[in-house]
Amino acid sequence: MAVPPPPAKAAAVPGPVSNVPEWSVGDLASALKRTLEDAFGHVRLRGEISGFRGQHSSGHAYFSLKDGSARIDAVVWKGTFNRLRQRPQEGLEVVATGRITTFPGKSSYQIVIETLEPAGIGAWMALLEERKRVLAAEGLFAAERKRPIPYLPRVVGVVTSPTGAVIRDILHRLEDRFARPVLVWPVRVQGEGAAEEIAAAIRGFNALAPGGAIARPDVLIVARGGGSIEDLWAFNEECVVRAAADSTISLISAVGHETDTTLIDFVSDRRAPTPTGAAEMAVPVRADLVAEVSDLARRQREAVQRRLDRERSDLRALVRAMPDVDAFLAAKRQRLDLAEARLGPALAGNARVFRLRVSRLVERFAGHPPTLALAQARGRVARIGDRPGAALRHDMARKGEGLTYLGRRLVIAREGTVSRARAEQVRSRDRLDALQTRLVRAGVRLTERRADRLAGLSGLLGSLSYRAVLARGYALVRDADGRAIRAAAQVAPHMTLEFTDGFVEVAPRDAPADGASPTGEATPPPETARKRTPPKKTAPKNTAPTTAARTAQPPDMPAPAARQGSLFDL
Repeated sequence: MAVPPPPAKAAAVPGPVSNVPEWSVGDLASALKRTLEDAFGHVRLRGEISGFRGQHSSGHAYFSLKDGSARIDAVVWKGTFNRLRQRPQEGLEVVATGRITTFPGKSSYQIVIETLEPAGIGAWMALLEERKRVLAAEGLFAAERKRPIPYLPRVVGVVTSPTGAVIRDILHRLEDRFARPVLVWPVRVQGEGAAEEIAAAIRGFNALAPGGAIARPDVLIVARGGGSIEDLWAFNEECVVRAAADSTISLISAVGHETDTTLIDFVSDRRAPTPTGAAEMAVPVRADLVAEVSDLARRQREAVQRRLDRERSDLRALVRAMPDVDAFLAAKRQRLDLAEARLGPALAGNARVFRLRVSRLVERFAGHPPTLALAQARGRVARIGDRPGAALRHDMARKGEGLTYLGRRLVIAREGTVSRARAEQVRSRDRLDALQTRLVRAGVRLTERRADRLAGLSGLLGSLSYRAVLARGYALVRDADGRAIRAAAQVAPHMTLEFTDGFVEVAPRDAPADGASPTGEATPPPETARKRTPPKKTAPKNTAPTTAARTAQPPDMPAPAARQGSLFDL
C-alpha cells in the first residue's frame, strides 16, 4: 500500500505533531473501491425489489434489494436491462447476479446486476398470478373474444420446435384423422429469446395475405411438451399472450400436459390437454365424415322420393276433383256472347263522340285563325325594337366603368404594398445587423469562458499529477523492470529512484559485499551508482509534466502511471 503523504504545514500555534496518515477523499474512496471489488467480485444476491419506478431517461434502472434486516442499492445498465430474461418488478423476490462496487459520489456501495431471475417456485407463481390478474383486467381472457375453430381447415399452421416429438405427434395424428397441408414455423420453446420467437411466429402467420404465394392457415396450433414452470415460462410472457390475443386466425394452445396451465391457454380460442388433442380439435375424422355424408345423401334421396310420392297422390286427387271441360267453359262462353252483342252499339256511340269533338275544334280554328296569331306576335316583336341592344350597350358601359374603378384601386393598393414591403425589408436588415453584432459578442464571450475553464483544468491536472508530489520532496522507487516497489519485501538488487529532476540508480544496503545478488548474478556496488540528469527544462511545480520532462526517462523503462508507486520522504 502507498505510504501516505507528509503532514500538512503546521498551524500558527505550535502543538504536537500526529503520525496518523492523512488521506484525500478521492484516495480513500479509490482504496475502498479496490478493496471491496477484490474481496467480493461477482456475487449472487437474493432479496426483494424495492423502489423500482421503471427505467431512467438514460435507459438505466435504479432500485434496491432488501430483506428483513438490510438493503443494498442496485443498478442495471441500459444494455443489460434489454437482455434481462426477467424484468424488475416492485415487490418481486429475485436472485440477482452481479458485481459489488462503490459509488464515491454518495459514499455508498451497490451491486451492478448482470442477470435477474425469480427466487424459487413461489416467486414464479406469484409473478404468474399478478400477470394473470393484469391481463384479465384488460379483458384479454373474456369469453366473447374467443372465435370458433373451422370445421375443416384448408391449411393448418403449427408453432413449435422442429426437432421435438411434438411436431411428429401432431403430423401423425393429422394424417390419421384427415390429411391437411401443414405449415410449421420453427421456434425455440424455452430459454432466452423463446417468447419473442413464439410471438413473432404468431404475428407472422397472421401477416400472410390470403391467396398469396404462401397459403394462409385457417387455424393455428401453438404446442410444446411437458416441463417445469421455468421450462414453460416463455408461454407466460406478456408478448406471447398479446400476440395470441391479437391473432385473427383461430388459435389452439397445447402447452405441456393436461395439468400444466399457462397464460396462453386463457387467451387462446381452444385449449388442448396435449399436442395430439390439439390435432384432434383441428380436423375431424375423415372416415366418420364420409359415413356421415353418405348417411345424409341416403336420407336426402329417401326424403325426395317420399315427397314425389306425396305430390303424385295429391295431383291425382286434384284431377279427380276438377269439373268437366264443357261445364268449366260454359260460363265463359256465355260472357263472350254478351260482350259480342254489346260491341257494335258501343263502337257506334264512340264514333259519334269523336265526330262531335272534331267539329268543335274546326269551329274554334275558324274563329281564331293562325295567321291572326302570327300577325299579333310580329307586332309585339316590332314594338320591342332596338331596346335589347340599347340595354346591352348600357350594361357594357356600366361594367367598363366598374373595371376602370377597380384598376385604379389595384394600382393604389400595389403602391401601398410595395412601400410596406420596402419598410419591412429595412427593419429586417436592421434586426439582422443587430443579431450579427450580438452573435459576434456572444462568440467572443464563449471563447473567453472556454479559455478560462481550460486554464483551470490545466492547473487542476498539474496539481493532481504524481510529479507535483515528487516536487514536494518525495521519490518513486522502481525495480529493474520499471515496476513500482510497494513493500520492503519487493526490494531488488537494482532499483531506480525517480526525483522531480531525474533518475538515480541505487542498491540496497544489505546487498552482498562481493557484488553478487541472491540469485548469483553480479551486482555493482552502491558507490558506483550514477545519476542521470534530465534536460534543463523540467515541469513547473503544480503543473502537468511537459513533453521535454517525459523524454528524460530511460528508453527501456515504461512511463510511470499517475498516482502509483511508493513515495519516501527524503
